[in-house]
Amino acid sequence: MKDANLADIEVIKYIIKRFGIRAKHKFGQNFLIRPDVLQEIVEAAEIKEGSHVLEIGAGIGTLTQALAETGANVVAYEIDQSLERVLSHTLESYDNVQIVYEDIMKANLIERLGNQDWHVAANLPYYITTPILLSLIQSELPLSIFVFMMQKEVADRILAKPGTKDYGALTLAVQFDCTVERIIDVPPTAFIPRPAVTSTVLKIKKREKPAITVKDRKLFFRLVKMGFGQRRKIFTNAMKGGGINEECIKEIMSITGIDGNRRGETFSISEYGLLADAWYDCIHG
Repeated sequence: MKDANLADIEVIKYIIKRFGIRAKHKFGQNFLIRPDVLQEIVEAAEIKEGSHVLEIGAGIGTLTQALAETGANVVAYEIDQSLERVLSHTLESYDNVQIVYEDIMKANLIERLGNQDWHVAANLPYYITTPILLSLIQSELPLSIFVFMMQKEVADRILAKPGTKDYGALTLAVQFDCTVERIIDVPPTAFIPRPAVTSTVLKIKKREKPAITVKDRKLFFRLVKMGFGQRRKIFTNAMKGGGINEECIKEIMSITGIDGNRRGETFSISEYGLLADAWYDCIHG
């Protein structure tokens, strides 16, 4: 469809009618009809001519087209193979786009991406946002910038501050390795069919080094899991529930000077780091 804007509502309606498309709830399919939001995504992802871009969920090619228009090299994964006949039509004029009909969670991305620096852009299905997000940012793949559209509720959890209801293990899992910025909130009216909730575009950028230095990363996240797994308990009780003996707990709290009667949901990432390092010292003498 040369020169057709795939974010134009009339074009989308035409495509839906021509190909008999029914948005599949199981794949979280909602088609974006706001060109300004597409532009926000492209700009946030710092994409330019010659960039390498990984897209997750090509859909009918709306975001794919916006990415391709920059002159970037785009590899887009699409799990719904029934959309192949649509995408071969909507993106036929773009020789800088490759569509891979495969589940991104099962793909061999090491082989596909090579050693080039890649930027990631995606309108993530709500049902699988967290697994995809964490698997990519915690991987050793050459991915530096991620711009994701996701459910606002999940975005709020990623951006949350200590002591708030949204603050949790997901917050620290992302902020440990990345910086996070809210780009724009997107209302349900920006899609067809309309989702039930507001979406948010987040820019997530890999840090050159983690937010804090810890002696044992696995211990750090085990402690975080304890703190938020029983978030209404005072932290010393959460540690007991996590299998840390009383003598070690006393030593940890003494070394750090942190009040063990606080709840885990009130600790900053730096405080969790201090606690994890004290636990490491207790274990290793």
